[in-house]
Amino acid sequence: MTTPRRSGPSPALVLLISAVATAAVFLGILVLQVPAGTPAADYPSQISDQLANVWASFFPPVATTEQGRRTHDLYTLVFIIAAFVFILVEGLIVFAVVRYRRKPTDTELPPQIHGNNALEILWTAIPTAIVALLFVLSWQTLNVVDAREASPGEVRIQATAARFQWTFQYISSDDNQTVVYDQLTPEMVVPAGRTVHLALYSPDVIHAFYVPQFLFKRDVVPGKLNVFDFNVDPAMVPPGPEGATFKGQCAELCGAQHWAMQFTVRALEPKEFDAWLQAQIDAQSAKPSPAASGAPTGVVLELSAKEIAYDKTTLEAPADEPFAIKFSNNDAGVTHNVAIRDASGTEAFTGEIFPGVDSRTYAVPALPAGSYTFLCTVHPNMTGTLTVK
Repeated sequence: MTTPRRSGPSPALVLLISAVATAAVFLGILVLQVPAGTPAADYPSQISDQLANVWASFFPPVATTEQGRRTHDLYTLVFIIAAFVFILVEGLIVFAVVRYRRKPTDTELPPQIHGNNALEILWTAIPTAIVALLFVLSWQTLNVVDAREASPGEVRIQATAARFQWTFQYISSDDNQTVVYDQLTPEMVVPAGRTVHLALYSPDVIHAFYVPQFLFKRDVVPGKLNVFDFNVDPAMVPPGPEGATFKGQCAELCGAQHWAMQFTVRALEPKEFDAWLQAQIDAQSAKPSPAASGAPTGVVLELSAKEIAYDKTTLEAPADEPFAIKFSNNDAGVTHNVAIRDASGTEAFTGEIFPGVDSRTYAVPALPAGSYTFLCTVHPNMTGTLTVK
């Protein structure tokens, strides 16, 4: 039995009208997003930029590691398939609603048809084939992302996640597993183009290592050393001692100060990394400067930290005279310090990082008059203003 032909617009016309209406609404939304007062001549470029932003929002960040690039490629394929299925299904829904809508002259239901063996086989076979294809590709991608070198290379790092901070221990490449440098600031420095063997450790609760531009997240589970390898793409790293910096964070709710568990990954060219690591090892081996731990002279400012926050947000010190900061860290087991930066962001002083509960007296050299920022280098959200006059 066949369905009688019903009067109405052609399917092509229905889809065309729907597409034009959708595009008009979308374009209207973009126009409304253009800042007020923008010259008419700049509207095309503004709308073009917003279109680019909208398109980019459908995809994850640009991958900065070899493993992340494989994940990005898999995501792109899944997105294309999903977009095609969405457009096809939604188009058929719109077509069916418009083409076969009930009209005022209709007094009874049209002839009903149940089942079509060819269509049933088709829309069962195609999704099955798609799912099978994605399963195979996902398995291959997972094998690449989880692959580890049989013998770890020269760069071995252990990331320790403890409430509420990250520290990074650089391990020797020999069999003794000796810690050659303990990075207490929340910054992991790695060489681009080399395989980095990273082990995740937690002494307390479950945390998660997450760097959006790595397209990777892995839990840090107490009692279990979670290990993986990654390679930062050298093309993503500019030459020089600054390299490229990628933000990371704990992505597992681990307590009241979970927000403070942020860190950065700084990628350097191999020769820059080797020089940096050797400089850190030499500095850590050197004896502390007497000025850093000497008795306070002149003005002594008091400052304390509790629950990942300073008790004061403003301090005052005399210009062109040395002064001291008596700092009390009241967060048990959490490392803090006090650093001072000038208006350009250059560090004028960096105090020793130490765990609480404990205290230090920092001898700060003379500073010229001006406004400075004091902060904790382990938890950069801990800030205040130092006025020197």
